Amino acid sequence: MVTFDGRAAGTPAERWQADGRLAALPGLALPTGRTVVVAAHADDETLGAGGLLHRLAAAGRPADVVVVTDGAASHPGSATLPPDVLAERRAREVAEAVALLSPRSPVHLLGFPDGGVREARAAVTAALAEAVPADVACVVAPWRGDGHRDHRLVGEICAEIAAARGARLLEYPVWLWHWADPDHPDVPWDRLRGLPLDAADALARNRALQRHETQVRAASPAPEDTAPLHPEALRRVDRDVEPYVVEDAAPAQGTATAYFEAAYARRADPWRLASRWYEERKRALTLAALPAARYRSALEIGCSVGVLTAQLAPRCDRLLSTDLVEAAVAAAAERVADQPWVTVRQHDARDGVPTGPFDLVVLSEVGYYLSRPELVALADRVRASLTPDGTVLACHWRHPVAEHAQTGDDVHRVLAERLGLTALGTYRDADVVIDVWSVDPASVARREGLVP
Repeated sequence: MVTFDGRAAGTPAERWQADGRLAALPGLALPTGRTVVVAAHADDETLGAGGLLHRLAAAGRPADVVVVTDGAASHPGSATLPPDVLAERRAREVAEAVALLSPRSPVHLLGFPDGGVREARAAVTAALAEAVPADVACVVAPWRGDGHRDHRLVGEICAEIAAARGARLLEYPVWLWHWADPDHPDVPWDRLRGLPLDAADALARNRALQRHETQVRAASPAPEDTAPLHPEALRRVDRDVEPYVVEDAAPAQGTATAYFEAAYARRADPWRLASRWYEERKRALTLAALPAARYRSALEIGCSVGVLTAQLAPRCDRLLSTDLVEAAVAAAAERVADQPWVTVRQHDARDGVPTGPFDLVVLSEVGYYLSRPELVALADRVRASLTPDGTVLACHWRHPVAEHAQTGDDVHRVLAERLGLTALGTYRDADVVIDVWSVDPASVARREGLVP
């Protein structure tokens, strides 16, 4: 177990920010189904999973929150905040913090002695087993390697419960960022995944942290009344990605070429693009989202067997479609053989972007196969290949997939940041996200002269 002083400054936030690996974490998909966030102490839920709670609430799937201990040991020796007063204050604080993050989330306080989880492990296990519903799909718990005894034990119990229920387990570090540094051997970089947060998520988390007044502000000038959370701890949390340790993490590197070659060897149309209604509907949404009726020179990256290619072609003077796998290129070329202005070429998007310029670039179901650094590089190259009125359309599946290096939502977040273009339109449902960005900020109606 790591020894550290929680009231000390710990590792400066700048050390983590300068390293770059946190910002480059592969994305974590928002949990589906019923989610339970377990905290060893009141405030862990906000420090470790505040963004997740806010995102789930916004998605209409508020999580349950379970707090194991009463938090009464955070100010030992304090006359201002004796244990009975502190326990009552912390119960009120966590209720107010969760109400800010996720107003419809129930908060269950188990009330075990702060620092005494080991001594009460059997009782804690029984209480958590009762508090976590049988239909739970995802258990979010303190990371077992966090260096705090209560965090480790609560994490171990939650891991057992998740395994018994067949639920997904996400673990959030809290104290890791305090006692470790980016090069510390115990930082689980290979298993860390990041939930992207938008400005509203980050603001809600930061406001919720301030509700934990006993933890972020000194109760009096006396040394024993010093705030347990040093201001540097709050600075370390103030970031736009929320890290989680995931045991069954998707690969951090981009998906290997062999994966695609094997898929086409098993089936001519591995993802059934030509036969599923889902795919047909998605293509209709994609084509309807394009802001222009016609394009001079278009690039489609990741064309697969060319079903979208064939429907995109009539709206282009020239269309270059690429794919990584020879079998897919052959199938796509055959599908558009009657449209001679279409060229289908075998090409790996990680090697760059074919020579442009292009007034349309389409990235459909391809970005999540790239690692974050690979996607950043591709976005920069796409941006450089655009004409002065160029448009980029991206379309991606939103559910987690083991073979994906990132989530669809994370892909679109990276593209929005790196392209730096005006967002012309967006479509999201539970399954798919479609975004359109353009160098030309004019809306379709303005382009048509319908509005000034």
